[in-house]
Amino acid sequence: MISQEIRKIAPEMDPLRMGMGWTVEDLSKPQILIESTFGQSHPGSAHLLELAKCAEAGVGESGGKGAKYFATDICDGMAQGHDGINYSLASRDTLANLIEIHANATPFDAGVFISSCDKAVPAHLMAVGRINIPSIIVTGGVMEAGPNLLTLEQIGAYSAMYQRGEITEEQLTEYKHHACPSCGACSFMGTASTMQIMAEALGLMLPGSALMPALCGELKEYAKKAGEQAVALAKMGLRPRDMVTIKSFENAIMVHAAISGSTNSLLHLPAAAHEFGLTVDAETFDRIHRDARYLLNIRPTGKWPASYFYYAGGVPAIMEQIKDQLHLDVMTVTGKTLGENLKELKENGFYERCDQYLKKTGLQREDIIRPYDRPLGVNGAVAVLKGNLAPEGSVVKHSAVPKEMHQAVLKARPFDCEEDAIEAILTHQIQPGDAVIIRYEGPKGSGMPEMFYTTEAISSDEALSASIALITDGRFSGASKGPAIGHVSPEAAEGGPIALVEEGDLIEIDIPARVLRIVGTLGVKKTQEEIEEILRLRRARWQPKPPKYPSGVLKIFSEHAVSPAKGGYME
Repeated sequence: MISQEIRKIAPEMDPLRMGMGWTVEDLSKPQILIESTFGQSHPGSAHLLELAKCAEAGVGESGGKGAKYFATDICDGMAQGHDGINYSLASRDTLANLIEIHANATPFDAGVFISSCDKAVPAHLMAVGRINIPSIIVTGGVMEAGPNLLTLEQIGAYSAMYQRGEITEEQLTEYKHHACPSCGACSFMGTASTMQIMAEALGLMLPGSALMPALCGELKEYAKKAGEQAVALAKMGLRPRDMVTIKSFENAIMVHAAISGSTNSLLHLPAAAHEFGLTVDAETFDRIHRDARYLLNIRPTGKWPASYFYYAGGVPAIMEQIKDQLHLDVMTVTGKTLGENLKELKENGFYERCDQYLKKTGLQREDIIRPYDRPLGVNGAVAVLKGNLAPEGSVVKHSAVPKEMHQAVLKARPFDCEEDAIEAILTHQIQPGDAVIIRYEGPKGSGMPEMFYTTEAISSDEALSASIALITDGRFSGASKGPAIGHVSPEAAEGGPIALVEEGDLIEIDIPARVLRIVGTLGVKKTQEEIEEILRLRRARWQPKPPKYPSGVLKIFSEHAVSPAKGGYME
């Protein structure tokens, strides 16, 4: 055990640990890092201390000694609508860095990593790949829906409706006060729910434990079992890089397609793969999604709240439907293959336990997870579009785009920040047939914030939701829906073509052909050769903007972040 080797060369280790209550016997046990994002920062982390304690108990009962460490995450929801959201993506890398410091400054024999939400789960995946000690992930589950199945992602649309005078302030307040009835991740298939599922799909969680009801007793049992398994992993010496391969990531992307997962996964899975020494990029997603089936009837693109996902059998039930496409021979944290895990779940009553929750809804499993031969869609959920506007690629969740907008030529309305764009939308300056361009919002521009309120303003406006597009080098909330194309690369701050778009340019969108390009100027179509010459002349006149953040963490992030097409991580 590495902890025992360190004791031999660091004589201060024993007395310092005894100074915080460790016994002499504890010193010689396998030492397990219990890293969580517990904190009173948002509902996804406020309950995690209890899970950390359960994991600690499992470690202790298995002959190990646990040490609880904390690196609290922020809430993208609370950061929306102001410059706080600019810190969101940078917080992912900062959390991963802090966990690296925790794990390497005081080496441990294994780790349990507990988190729930948008940047925390990706940060833990990145950290697990980077520090590469025997590791297991526990996710904090999902909150139940509110009255009349109210969920948080609906608040953005209600807010836009209030600003347009379509509902009263009292109605909006009523919705706001009942959208989050408990702890846990928000109850829709946003980034938090998606990434919990991705962690299990990669084989780093106990089978069937992702996206459980946050306050259910079974989740505490899983946390305790994870502590026990961490000790077993330490004794086996089974490290994350021994288990997680490119096949594991392909499995996760297959699951991502089946659940119509958040587009933010195209940032987080490549960033995690990078830490595992693997390469996953937007092209990987596009290739796998092209032939995949979209099965999950969960909001925002489906009907039901995310809490129903576990009721229907969770990740294992999705995997059973797409079993023929999965690599069943990949290793997992159980010390068994994915195929062996799926077989055991059928035999140990897992689905019967899920059914106890499902019965309360009055629904059948196939109402939530469609059978493979009766999918909601047959081309996955996301597509990567390229062309002279996005030479390195851009991302669209086509399962959430109205069919009218899958092929269109629109008139460019460029804005250099989101605030100006949303003002134009809410004051009816944007008309059907427009392409709203929001630029200088990529990783190097402003930290790559989400455009959630902008997408909600569009999708909640009947005149615009199926007649315009939003195109940005920023990104979108996992709750976003509608005609939204993000991650345009290279970004404007690097002089990408999106920085050169002018008022009245014609923008062609062709999702089936995977095309995003400028095809005209001032409302008149041009040849591609003419467009190339126009862009060349514009580039010669273009001047980069001064850095938005002259100091602090966002300065560091903007200087070191790679392209959105690669994952937006710091290099």
